[in-house]
Amino acid sequence: MKREASETPRSVAFGFEDDCVTLPIDAILPLRALRKAAKSSRKYRQIVASIAQIGVVEPPVVVRSPDGSATWLLLDGHMRIEALKDAGAREVECLVSTDDEAFTYNRQVSRLAPIQEHKMIRKAIERGVPEEKIALALDLNMSSIRRKIRLLDGICEEAVVILKDKPATGAVFHALRKMKTMRQIETAELLVNANNYSVAYVNAILAGTPQAQLVGAAKPKKVKGVTPEAMARMEQELARLQEGIASIQDTYGQDHLHLTVIKGYLGKLLGNARIVRHLAQNHPEFLDEFQTITEITPAEAAEAE
Repeated sequence: MKREASETPRSVAFGFEDDCVTLPIDAILPLRALRKAAKSSRKYRQIVASIAQIGVVEPPVVVRSPDGSATWLLLDGHMRIEALKDAGAREVECLVSTDDEAFTYNRQVSRLAPIQEHKMIRKAIERGVPEEKIALALDLNMSSIRRKIRLLDGICEEAVVILKDKPATGAVFHALRKMKTMRQIETAELLVNANNYSVAYVNAILAGTPQAQLVGAAKPKKVKGVTPEAMARMEQELARLQEGIASIQDTYGQDHLHLTVIKGYLGKLLGNARIVRHLAQNHPEFLDEFQTITEITPAEAAEAE
């Protein structure tokens, strides 16, 4: 479709000004106070270590003071500013927001997943950054850095793709490494479907994995505190669970479509006053169920599935 000659293209509203500005730290007013425990947290120590080694990676976000004074309001970067103050810095380069909405920008950003962190560290090493410097910047010891470097050793590419943006810890990959390729993929899908990446859950899946699907198939599987009989029952239960999940996945789209059509049809029926009176007088139990179906929201429908 051609644009009419009289129409003018809409301009894009930018969230930040074009250039960063270097501001005196004393002129930046935080919009919230840090908790007392913040400076003893691991996150704060990592920020301090990162600034000491490579400087400020992500500039704080500020907005001009509405009263026209020389002060600036700090929208995001409170811990970075505190770390800079503790380090004796007097100035900092900032991003200037065009919106004075006082929300925390980081709440809109996904946290770095372990696989993403692994790839970031590997890429830094490929570019010649020493492991020691990476450890100092992340406030980690060398053994932790090496574990992160080897995170995906023995993990199939399909499982990596499934878990690439998930909060799967090193313990998850340690368990996956004991499984064969197809079982790794199945386990990754189970973790995502359950939205559970805990050590206990992945170890339960490992315990319920048949011996033939483990890397060391010739070596008898042993799980502390679990008898062979209990292990056999866990394997059977896990197999049934996987069959149930597969069945739901196969029919989810069709079931959702049927529910949408039924909901629309019942909505039209209940819009007829004569039908509603008939149901109320002769089949009140049907009327209650029909009304319940028409009031189902998309979120409730997903939960019902």
